[in-house]
Amino acid sequence: MLPLELDQLTFSAGNAAIIRGISARIEAGPRTVILGPNGAGKSVLMRLCHGLLTPTSGRVVWHGSKNGDVRRHQAMVFQRPVMLRRSALANVVYGLKLAGKSRSQSELRAMDVLEVVGLAQHAARPARVLSGGEQQRLALARAWALGPDVLFLDEPTANLDPASTQDIESIINAIHASGTKIIMTTHNLGQARRLGDEILFISNGRLVEHTPIDRFFKQPASAEAATFIKDEMP
Repeated sequence: MLPLELDQLTFSAGNAAIIRGISARIEAGPRTVILGPNGAGKSVLMRLCHGLLTPTSGRVVWHGSKNGDVRRHQAMVFQRPVMLRRSALANVVYGLKLAGKSRSQSELRAMDVLEVVGLAQHAARPARVLSGGEQQRLALARAWALGPDVLFLDEPTANLDPASTQDIESIINAIHASGTKIIMTTHNLGQARRLGDEILFISNGRLVEHTPIDRFFKQPASAEAATFIKDEMP
């Protein structure tokens, strides 16, 4: 799938420009964190990369893919995941069956990932009665079960308590260790340091910096990034 190239990517809604001519090349390997102030366009940029939105102009190019197979090798987990009206196990099985797996294969794989994310004991429970943290773990399991090359995560721990956040971060690290490329947004600088290897910092819809994580925090190259770090640090 990778590298992913953004070529003068622009997106407008009505008369408002949300993403403004972003160009970047995202390679396999390092965990990529999209960072920026509220309203900077982080979630919109991720949806453009994933294919949920169509650019107003510019291109999203997956250099490692063949025509037509892009969506089959990537997955996305949202800040508020949608749970189907069925059990936790059935939520994971459903996605695998859509991907062409047999029922027996799907159930075995689903139970494996539920075990890894700590939800095996809740496999038979309705997904919608799980806690917020458990639902997010289930959403990660559902995506991970598909074995995506790239996993997009949009604010995966927003509104979760510290214990649930720690659980989610551990799962994200495990998914990365399994060979899946992580591209995520977060508003949390501490989380960016813990989970990121490189930063795409955007402000007002423009890409301001694309740099390794240590350099971003120690020597930001732009006044916008320096101000953002100063304002967001506790």
